[in-house]
This record gives sequence, structure tokens and C-alpha cells, in this order.
Amino acid sequence: MKYLNEDFLNFFKALESNNSKEWFDENRKHYEKAVKKPFKNLALELCKALQPYYPNVDLSNNFSISRINRDIRFSADKTPYKDHMGVMILPGGKKDKTRPGFYMQANHKDVRVYSGSYMPDKDQLLLIRTYILHNLEEFNTLVNAKEFVDSFGEIRGDKNKRLSANFKDTMEIQPLIANKSFYWFFKLKPEVITQDDLINQLITGYEKSLPLNNFFEKALGY
Repeated sequence: MKYLNEDFLNFFKALESNNSKEWFDENRKHYEKAVKKPFKNLALELCKALQPYYPNVDLSNNFSISRINRDIRFSADKTPYKDHMGVMILPGGKKDKTRPGFYMQANHKDVRVYSGSYMPDKDQLLLIRTYILHNLEEFNTLVNAKEFVDSFGEIRGDKNKRLSANFKDTMEIQPLIANKSFYWFFKLKPEVITQDDLINQLITGYEKSLPLNNFFEKALGY
């Protein structure tokens, strides 16, 4: 089934060079019809497709579609609108980005699917680092697995420059233990957004992150 069409892509192509309130107001009906409503329908179907992987959680209550308006209060970039649509489907709830879940964003340039443990707090970060320390061989196997590397490349995230003494030796052989966030993503060409098997392509790609997701869930005590 096709959820989005060329109008979705064309909207963001036009927005790229017309990112102003005046233009958006003139094209609000186009946005509502071609972007907002069909993207919500896609998000609901993604919840259904992901539900089998999280049988103990009702994902239909745990998804959040990002607003297209940007928060420009503290940003040097004053363009008022985001250049993409995004949806988070999180097994830990709408505000829990530390338990690995599914995030997808799309525009006329590409489609991206993210996962990982994003911005864990101090105590959660200690749990993750301790788990990596005691399960280093498993962690190395997962991050270097061909299927993961071919799809996602590597784990990303800002790092601490220094760690406590008990992590120093491990940091020298596995720098990822110094990460403050752990996330990864894959990209698809924008044309997939209009294809009938879009959901299948997104879920098939996401499945490749599940072994690493499971590692972080164990680290966090889920």
C-alpha cells in the first residue's frame, strides 16, 4: 500500500527554498493533505508493523510525530520550519529515548531510520559502560557484525574525553565505551517514500539493529 506520493517530496523541495511563514501559510492546505495526514497514517501502520517485536508494550500509545515548526529561540538558524517529517516509536514511552526504539525521518533528499540509546542520564550511562566492560567480547562482535556495519556503518554519539579509572583500559581498546550517546542509522533513497513496500523496507532495515538493541536493553535492565 502506498501512503505517501510525489506531492510529499515536492512539498519539501519547495520548502527548501521558501522556508518562511508567509509561504507556509499559503501552502498550509497542501501540507495538511500531502504531508501531515498521510504521514500520520504511515506512522500508525509502522506501529502495527513493529508491534510483534515489542509484545509487552502497546506501541499505538508510544509514538510521537515531530512538529514541523522549529524551536528557534536559542538557534542561530531562524528558519521557522523543519526540512523533514519524523516519527518516534519508543517501547519505553514517548519521552524515553534511552531504551532503543525506532525513529524515522523523511524528506525529498532521503529517508533515514535511527535507533540506539540516546542521551542516557548519568546513572544509565554508568549501567551501559559497566555492561560493555563486562561483556566486551559480545559488544565487539555486535558492532563489527557485517550485517550491522553494512547497514548502519558505526555507532555514533559524542564522547567524554576522560573516564574513571575502571574504564580507562577498556577505552583504549574500545573507544565507544566513552560515548555519552549511542545511536546509529541507515539511509534510503527518497524514491522509496512513494513505493508500495515502504514499510517492509523500513522494518527489514530496522531488524538488523535488534541484536544491538537487545544488548542495550539488558545493560539498562529492561
